[in-house]
Amino acid sequence: MNKADLVAQIAEESNLTRAQAEKALTAFTDAVRKALAEGDKVTLVGFGVFSVGVREARVGRNPQTKEPMEIPASRSVRFKAGQGLREAVKA
Repeated sequence: MNKADLVAQIAEESNLTRAQAEKALTAFTDAVRKALAEGDKVTLVGFGVFSVGVREARVGRNPQTKEPMEIPASRSVRFKAGQGLREAVKA
């Protein structure tokens, strides 16, 4: 499913026009992006939790030369599926 398919399904299930559904989806993704950029987490009960994970700097190895190399610290988006979503996928 791509964004256009998702917009069409949202429009159909919520009796919105496609333009309204796309605005709603864009507003949702913008709100999640802003919250994560500020270090907050977004919890949707029954669906899941979006959060920011921090990886510390560490020393790794270049697989080709076997030389040690510094891997810098980084932040990444994490998603943990909620119970309702996990059960829906199992079925």
